[in-house]
Amino acid sequence: MELRRQTHTGEILDPLHGFEPLRTSVEVRWDPLVGYASRLVRGRAPLLSPTGADLAELAARTREGCPFCTERVMTVTPRLPVRVHPSGRIRRGEALLFPNVLTYWQHSAVSIYSPERHLLPLDEMDATLVSDNLGTQVDFIRAVAASDPAASWASINANQLPPSGSSLFHPHLQGGADPQPSTLQALFAEVTAERFEEYLRTERRIGERFIASTGRVRWLASFAPIGFHEVRAVVAGAASPAQLDDPAVGELGWGIAAILNLYAELGHQSFNMALFGAPAGHDTLLNLRMVCRSNLGDAYRSDVMYSERLHWQAMVDTSPEELAERARARFAG
Repeated sequence: MELRRQTHTGEILDPLHGFEPLRTSVEVRWDPLVGYASRLVRGRAPLLSPTGADLAELAARTREGCPFCTERVMTVTPRLPVRVHPSGRIRRGEALLFPNVLTYWQHSAVSIYSPERHLLPLDEMDATLVSDNLGTQVDFIRAVAASDPAASWASINANQLPPSGSSLFHPHLQGGADPQPSTLQALFAEVTAERFEEYLRTERRIGERFIASTGRVRWLASFAPIGFHEVRAVVAGAASPAQLDDPAVGELGWGIAAILNLYAELGHQSFNMALFGAPAGHDTLLNLRMVCRSNLGDAYRSDVMYSERLHWQAMVDTSPEELAERARARFAG
């Protein structure tokens, strides 16, 4: 398998050295599985700053009124229909799952690591917390598959803190199942299991980006990153999250926690994650993408989250028709 890359060079007159000529370069890489390009830029300062706000202070400010905290979560969050899950919510350990009030997918769910953990920095993520939360989403996707087999394109995603697209401070995952795939789901569904394995064999042979194999899950740094510090994982023997058994959930949870701890060590607070594949039975493999996002400064919500960054599919809350109606008045003669 070819891992294609090109380096393009330029020249500037450097003000730090008396405007003497300075050669510059940018490396372009192409993803070997679906072909998109990324650019590796080198400069004097990091594009993603490792400094950020005091999360404990922000947690104190945002705790009051948080719908995911212990005092409110059971009274203000919705319940699943009985046909999907008889208890209305799904629990594993401290984790709790319930429907998302924003219908990003035909079937949308939010799961929190714990109602008690309004503040959960990346260095405090551990295998149990992550695995339990991941497991609630797997249970949800299986329940949806049983009640609505047409909604067979499933994913499990994360926006951690506002810079990643999260509208709430309280850490959580988001899951969804839909009759249609997201943009990247559709592209990766065309990648056969053998092509994934060829890619993994190539990276393992080269060794520069391969991180580890933990059993069914192989972890590596992305050759052509889709975001800062992208880590990828590929799960053997599964095309859909619905096919993950408890050992595989635990294995994935352990690895995700390890990468989140690494992100914390690198000085980062915020991340996006997407775990997706195709409906069970497709000749492809379940794959996971994780990227760092900017650290939290002044409180704000980025309009780029897991969907835009990791699925190439925007999520907006105003229809084009509404927008056009408002714009027409400005063009009326």
